[in-house]
Amino acid sequence: MVAWTLTILLVGGLLYAIVTGLAYNVIKKTAENLKVVDVEEQPPPPEEPPPPPKDMPKVPPPPVTPPPLVQMQAPPPPIQTVTTPVIPPVQPPPAPITPPPPPRKVQSAAPARGDVRTLFSGDDYPASAQAAGAEGTAQAQLTIGPSGAVTGCNLIRSTGNGALDSATCNILRRRAKFTPAKDSEGNPTSDTYTTPPITWRLEG
Repeated sequence: MVAWTLTILLVGGLLYAIVTGLAYNVIKKTAENLKVVDVEEQPPPPEEPPPPPKDMPKVPPPPVTPPPLVQMQAPPPPIQTVTTPVIPPVQPPPAPITPPPPPRKVQSAAPARGDVRTLFSGDDYPASAQAAGAEGTAQAQLTIGPSGAVTGCNLIRSTGNGALDSATCNILRRRAKFTPAKDSEGNPTSDTYTTPPITWRLEG
């Protein structure tokens, strides 16, 4: 039994060796006969441009239906109330106030010393008028205050010489005293007095 087993193993080993050796030789022989050929890689062919797009039929857009109009009722206009202004009646202008008339003068002013020409003397002759040989006659209208003093002098007649005219009014203001005028109630009041002509004449 053991002998058969050994025989089978030997025969199998020989067969394996034969088959394996033959296969190796065949492969080796085939490899020697093969020729190595270098294949050059060809560039890819140029890409063809895409064909132009075909004319697509124009499809009209769908009709647009506007929304229905909704009519809104306008609100009624506001009611305007017009107020008529009340115009007050035009008042007449107040009547001007008329001052009461002054009391009537019942007594005029009068020189306290009589004739005012006595107030002048040769010493009152202005030197410039003497040097010029000026002479003349003056007449004045005096304003007499309630106190009897002369408050104003206005020549109504001139001597023709300024120095003589000025001397006439200056002397009357300083020296003339009057009894003041009185009104109907007996109160002193202002008045005017016109002097007699006053003559300036050089002596000699």
